[in-house]
Amino acid sequence: MTEHVRIALDAMGGDHGPSVVVPGAAIALSRKPDTSFLFVGDEAKIAPFLDADPKLKAVSEILHTDIAVRMDDKPSVALRKGRWKSSMWLALDAVKTERAHAAVSAGNTGALMAMSRFCLRMMADVQRPAIAAMWPTLRGESIVLDVGATIGADARQLVDFAVMGSAMARILFDIDRPTVGLLNVGVEEIKGVEQVKEAARILREEAFPALDFRGFVEGDDLGKGTVDVVVTEGFAGNIALKTAEGTARQLAEYLRAAMSRTWMSKLGYVFARGAFDTLREKMDPRKVNGGVFLGLDGVVIKSHGGADAEGFASAVEVAYEMARYDLVEKIRQGMAHERPGVAAAVATPEEMARLAGATP
Repeated sequence: MTEHVRIALDAMGGDHGPSVVVPGAAIALSRKPDTSFLFVGDEAKIAPFLDADPKLKAVSEILHTDIAVRMDDKPSVALRKGRWKSSMWLALDAVKTERAHAAVSAGNTGALMAMSRFCLRMMADVQRPAIAAMWPTLRGESIVLDVGATIGADARQLVDFAVMGSAMARILFDIDRPTVGLLNVGVEEIKGVEQVKEAARILREEAFPALDFRGFVEGDDLGKGTVDVVVTEGFAGNIALKTAEGTARQLAEYLRAAMSRTWMSKLGYVFARGAFDTLREKMDPRKVNGGVFLGLDGVVIKSHGGADAEGFASAVEVAYEMARYDLVEKIRQGMAHERPGVAAAVATPEEMARLAGATP
């Protein structure tokens, strides 16, 4: 367990840059006082916000660069223009060189994933990365992965996701054997595509001491919190995530309209305000901000690009927990049990070159 956590922040990432990143770090510091920060970006834009908070400034350092990845850059363009010199790359490089324990960015998701794979590389025995998201449920919270990194994962990759997701759950939920389910179109063994059925067979038949496989789960189990970790491939996972976010906003609008329609409904709101405040707190997306890039040889957290300071602080706190409790090592131990002595087929130099839009 890491006693003091240093986090590299891509200060220029996201829709708001330093105006959100620095205050977000200050909020996180108030909750996690054993944290220090490396702000990466344009010093002239970062320093005024840092100067306004002496406590944060005392545990912070600025690494200057005036190059930033744009939110609409394609991953290949971001790599060609920002490799080795952009705020996003340098934040990741700080993790690689052990100048920081984790990196957080609210920048372009595709660019961040591509740069992470180039800079940090994949862990041995992990074929493909996954993005894990926190999911509010009736029981509390669950982890859902993959929500967009790997489209069309095969059976072995789904098993990898289960191992990595359970490692994350052990840290966040403080449980020895998280329950794991495979997202499917039904709970019966005969249902689903072959990759999902094969992954279920592997998870049932192999002994995984660090996870408790509960079989298939359906879409409505996501909100119920039937299992601690829900595993799926990136296409379905991303659609599920965006659908849930849209539904939450839709319900909030319905509720707001209903409460302001008549004077009686307004009066009712006054009497039920405490209950509505609790509901608003539960549905606040800022509380579950911070997608974890799993499978990399380092801790990388993706914040929503439009997050405010409170939301960004949540992403920083996720980075803190993942770094402090050695997420990468826990995944490495799980993968060693899953496939002892077998190396996975990681991306070749040619594949990496294609991703960068360059020749090897």
